[in-house]
Amino acid sequence: MTAVLAAFCGLLGLMIGSFLNVVIWRVPRGESVVRPPSHCPHCEHQLTPFDNIPLISWLALRGRCRYCGGPISARYPAVELATGILFSVLAIKFGADSVLPAYLYLAAVGVALALIDLDVKRLPDVLTLPSYPVSIGLLAIGIHGHGVHPFLRALLGGLVLFAFYALLWFFYPAGMGLGDVKLSGVLGLYLAWLSWGALAVGAFAAFVYGGVVGVAVILFAGGGRKTKVPFGPFMLLGALTGIVAGSPLAHAYTSLLGR
Repeated sequence: MTAVLAAFCGLLGLMIGSFLNVVIWRVPRGESVVRPPSHCPHCEHQLTPFDNIPLISWLALRGRCRYCGGPISARYPAVELATGILFSVLAIKFGADSVLPAYLYLAAVGVALALIDLDVKRLPDVLTLPSYPVSIGLLAIGIHGHGVHPFLRALLGGLVLFAFYALLWFFYPAGMGLGDVKLSGVLGLYLAWLSWGALAVGAFAAFVYGGVVGVAVILFAGGGRKTKVPFGPFMLLGALTGIVAGSPLAHAYTSLLGR
């Protein structure tokens, strides 16, 4: 059953990943994600459904437009594949749980936000702010199978992580963007739903990943202390770590302290 669900979610992720490519390109530019239909960025020829089959179309066309031969970035199939893998991993993690749709939503919006932040160093409000009511609504469905306690913990965890990031931004605005603050509350919802340990691990992991990459940029990419590196992708990667392994990692840590 789990394997079937993971395969289904993986295919769903591939299809959603295809749409996310549109979101990633158009949202930062203030363009509609619906109109005009998908088209070649070189010749602007409208693509047919056969040109938009996730992964398969790119491979079959060998990364080039069917109509003008212009190159199609490998990032398109990479986004599709990454989304499919994330959906499968979450399906294996949660199974046919009532909160699975909530975490699939986070995976989808997280992929879009991470790549937009890498591209333009900005987390658009049009994606982060609606994620609050959507996430709260989807997590509320889980009350039926889990009771109200995880839901209340999620709400409190979202507030806690939001307050933490807001304080960081208030005291050191040069090192923390307001978009990161807005995203933090959403991630806090999902992490705290699982446990306080998952929240702690997910929040801490973001700074670990950011620190490692920051040092690497300074040592190997000619960066300096004032080099700006978008933090949103590290927040999302940290949240993924907290979701997948946060609770057992936190338990293992507290067990070591108890010895």
